[in-house]
Amino acid sequence: MVELLIGQTLAFAGDPLRDGPDTARHSTRGGVLIDGGHIVAVGEASDLRRAHPEARVTDYGQRLISAGFIDAHAHYPQTAIIASWGKRLIDWLNTYTFPEEMRFGDPAYAADVAGRYLDLTLSHGTTTVCSYCTIHPESVDAIFTAARTRGQRVYAGKTCMDRNAPDGLRDTAQAAYDQSKALIRRWHGVDRLSCVITPRFAPTSSREQLGALGALWAENPTCLMQTHLSEQTEEIAWVKALFPEARDYLDTYERAGLVGPGAVFGHAIHPTDREKARLREADASLVHCPTSNTFIGSGLFDLAGLSTGGHRIGLATDTGGGSSFSMLRTMAAAYEVAQLRGTAIHPSALWWLATIGSARALRADHLIGNLVPGMEADIVVLDLASTAAIAQRAAQANDIWEALFPTIMMGDDRAIHAAWIGGRPTKG
Repeated sequence: MVELLIGQTLAFAGDPLRDGPDTARHSTRGGVLIDGGHIVAVGEASDLRRAHPEARVTDYGQRLISAGFIDAHAHYPQTAIIASWGKRLIDWLNTYTFPEEMRFGDPAYAADVAGRYLDLTLSHGTTTVCSYCTIHPESVDAIFTAARTRGQRVYAGKTCMDRNAPDGLRDTAQAAYDQSKALIRRWHGVDRLSCVITPRFAPTSSREQLGALGALWAENPTCLMQTHLSEQTEEIAWVKALFPEARDYLDTYERAGLVGPGAVFGHAIHPTDREKARLREADASLVHCPTSNTFIGSGLFDLAGLSTGGHRIGLATDTGGGSSFSMLRTMAAAYEVAQLRGTAIHPSALWWLATIGSARALRADHLIGNLVPGMEADIVVLDLASTAAIAQRAAQANDIWEALFPTIMMGDDRAIHAAWIGGRPTKG
């Protein structure tokens, strides 16, 4: 069945972070035509209705139709410990993260949390996630099985750690290689699923393990590689002590063959000039995790500077270090962090980051993240007057950005009227 969705539509012809808000394409009465799980046409609603009288029409009125949100860095096993009081990164890991991750060797528990996590994120309009799992292959099986049931595009990988982690959460260099390789063979490219090679971060991986995962990535170049980089100053000092031969934090990965196109580095709050130059040269991706960075007190990501410098940047909740499942709240935090650094990020750029920007960071902008023909039909429909506070402000709007910005700053799951996954409605 051909589907035609009608409402306000928002798409992008360029990057508003670099080129300004005029790269956005907004229609007050637009339409999105879906067939076979893909977007086949985008235009004015009246034109599409005339051209496709056979289409089943869903009219969303004045609600906004957009590509679904893409969360480029998350830890689904931390779902149950989100919003846990903590001090700094290492304390938080030891107190909450590691004890919870110990439970994911139980397939039933992993399956329960995986399903819960995907349902929670979808209720907030997130249609694609890139998640760390735990060291247990069962944790990867769980989220891929849950995603496959829902028809979602999901990126995930076995988190590898062979040191500086508790008993029961360490593997070995060989086990990390063997188990990750087996998961790639089992899941990578099945339906809409992609395996990600996943060393947690340099402090919890030996040189041998990083090297083994670098070799695995070289053997499987269609996989992404994800890890953490320069999140907190204490962490950077720890890395320097653990890897005295390395020029800097990034070099611990570079020496292992883990820097290049398809590398996705979370946080990157305190990069050196050399690291920034090398990341740009390698065309690696950086993922901004603003609610996590403020919640754990890590620092303020330089969104404006890194974007101007030509870096590939995505946006993420970093659940559960991040304090919300909502990409709306994440956009709001990104705006606030940029203000603290002296830059006001335009609403178009925030929306771009949560959609096509994150898709670019995951090397998937040819598949998801925008309302253009050929894209997979992962779509979110938003009520721009979802609460009394938002409605009264939006009523004063003079353009789409004034109408949308209150939802970015004050919206939550109540703003998500409907969501479509692969051309099928899942909510609303």
